[in-house]
Formats: sequence, structure tokens, C-alpha cells
Amino acid sequence: MNKKTVKDIDLKNKRVLMRVDFNVPMADGKVTDDKRIKAALPTIEYILDQGASLLLMSHLGRPKGGSDPAFSLRAASETLSTLINRPITMAPDCVGAEVEAIVKSLKPGDVVMLENTRFHAGEEKNDLDLAKQMAALGDVYVNDAFGSAHRAHSSTEGVARFLPAVSGFLMEQELEYLGKAVANPEHPYIAILGGAKISDKILVVETLAAKCDKLIIGGGMANTFLSAKGLNMQDSLVEAEALDTARTLLGKLGDKLVLPVDAVIADKFDAEANSQVVDVDAIPAGWRMLDAGPKTIELYKSTLADAKLIVWNGPVGVFEMPKFAEGTFALARLLAESDAVTVIGGGDSASAVKKAGVAKQMTHVSTGGGASLEFLEGRELPGVAALLDK
Repeated sequence: MNKKTVKDIDLKNKRVLMRVDFNVPMADGKVTDDKRIKAALPTIEYILDQGASLLLMSHLGRPKGGSDPAFSLRAASETLSTLINRPITMAPDCVGAEVEAIVKSLKPGDVVMLENTRFHAGEEKNDLDLAKQMAALGDVYVNDAFGSAHRAHSSTEGVARFLPAVSGFLMEQELEYLGKAVANPEHPYIAILGGAKISDKILVVETLAAKCDKLIIGGGMANTFLSAKGLNMQDSLVEAEALDTARTLLGKLGDKLVLPVDAVIADKFDAEANSQVVDVDAIPAGWRMLDAGPKTIELYKSTLADAKLIVWNGPVGVFEMPKFAEGTFALARLLAESDAVTVIGGGDSASAVKKAGVAKQMTHVSTGGGASLEFLEGRELPGVAALLDK
């Protein structure tokens, strides 16, 4: 990682404007999962220990035009206050006269939570006037919101044009571990891609395939590849418009691709559907693939046996339904038992390792689904590009 971090800059008596990812699940005005808030704690505590005051900013959800109490960051602020055991001032906005008045009175150790950046329409347009107003609140900008780094918004990219901009520890860690997969991977390197659609992941398939030794394809994506090989997938989800792409990739990648050999199938897409295990070339009419079967899990096991690096993005079955979750959870357990460096690419995969109870046994679980996918595709993320080089 060639970007400056909070450790490369003097913070004493500075006002630090820090972009966090507090886009957390909420119910009845309370935070229901504080994982993202906890992920920012090392950077928050370091900044306060350096004798700085701290202004935190984040988006939350997708508010429709202007301020909306349902999307307030107040609950996130209260959760954080409990976690760091110090009071936090909740600002009424993220810019403006009232916020400026609060900022003027800040002393080292004070913490302010700015209100949802998306209450301003200019945020998602990367409005530089808005970014300039945000930047005027601080002396230094720290971006620790990897989950938003793939978006060029006022609070992620724009503000970095007006202040010295460095990464927090979470951002640093994300770039280090995901960087291993893109820049200089250890071999044998096994990549695992799941999820529903090939069309969302063509770039990542091609980028990973160029670097890895084996590429395991699971989930709905696998149906399209199997169909492209000439198998009758019956009622399984198959992307007709991606069949030519799948055929091209099969021709180009050959034995590097590892596809399911058996499956748990269902007679309808339903948690209570009838299910059975069959080989992938023997799916009866009216049935569909919803999970990896036991022979496929054994194939995964042998493929992963001597891996030094494993990167996983996307479940290999409909793991939201308990009946069709075992393939994904079994894969999560294989990674937990592996001696390899294991990198989980956020989103559904992060949720799967958590549900399987093995998240703590992974080397790194990304906090950014979309951001990690774009990073693995080899794209430059605007929120990262904007930070100062070492």
C-alpha cells in the first residue's frame, strides 16, 4: 500500500475530519449490527490519543431529497459513544453555520458526529462546493470508509482535494489484503466466485483467472457455465445473454475453472420446497439447482488443500434459506480450517462466514461488497486514488 496513513501525519491539536462507513442496519431507531462501527474504532481511538478533536461523517441509506429523521446518524452516534465511553456531540447537519459554530468550540479529545452526508443532493454528484464546505471544518482528512471508496462523492473524493488526505487503519488493512490478491499473490492461489450472475462479474472472473491457479465457480453463476457446456439445467437460473461469454471463458480457461459436479435441487424457489441431491447432468424437469452438493464440497476440499491464498466473493447456494445453506457454510468451514491466507470479499460472503460462525478464523473479512469487487477487478477506487502517496 503506497498511501499515507494517519501514522504519517501530525495530528496534535488538529481538527480531524474522518469519513467512516456507518451505513449500518437499523430497526426501530436502533443499530442492529455494529460491526462497521467497531471496525472504525482503532483509527478513532488512535486519532483521539494523538490529542486531536474528531469530526466523523458518513452516509446512511438512501434518503429521498433532504433531511429525514429515519436516516439520521444519531443512533450510530449513540452506539459509538457507548463503545468509546465518551460523549459525542450530534451535529444538526454536515455543513453550515450551526456546524461551524460547534467546530469553533472544539477541544482536543472532543468528538462530533456530523449528520448524514446524503441529506445533500450534491454529495452523490461529487459537488465540489459541498466538498469545500466539508473540508473547511477540518485541518486533516482521514478516509477509513473502504465500503464507500468506489464512489466519487463529495465526502469521499471531493473533500480530499482541499485537505491533506490519508487513510485510516481499516482502509490500510483492506488495501493490504485485497492488494495481495491483485498485485503479488502467493501460490497456490485459489479464487472462489459465487452469487447469481456472471454479467456482474465478467471483469472479476477475467482478472482473477489471470492471477490464480484455480477458479471455483459456484452459485447461480455456475448454472450458466454448466448450461454453456451443454447440460440441461431445467428450471435453474441461467443467464441466456451470458452463455456466449461463458463459452468463451470455458474455452480460454479450461481446467483452471472448477464447476459443481452435484447439487441440492428443489422443485420450486422456496424455503420449504422439496429437495434432493443429484449430479449436475441429471436434474429432472421442473427442478432447479439451489446449493452445492456433497461431492462438490469434496471437490472444493481437494482443490483448496494446499492453497497459500484463498479469495472468496459470493455464496455457492441460496444460503438465506436454511435448506440450501449447507454448501456455503461447508465452504466457510473449509476456509476456517485452512492454513492459507483467507480473504473474504465483503457483502454476502461476509454475511455467510458470520452466519457459519467462522468470521474470526478468516485472515480478513472485507467491509465493502461493491468496493472489494471493483478492487478485485483491478479498477482504481476514487476514494483511494484521492489519498496522498507515501
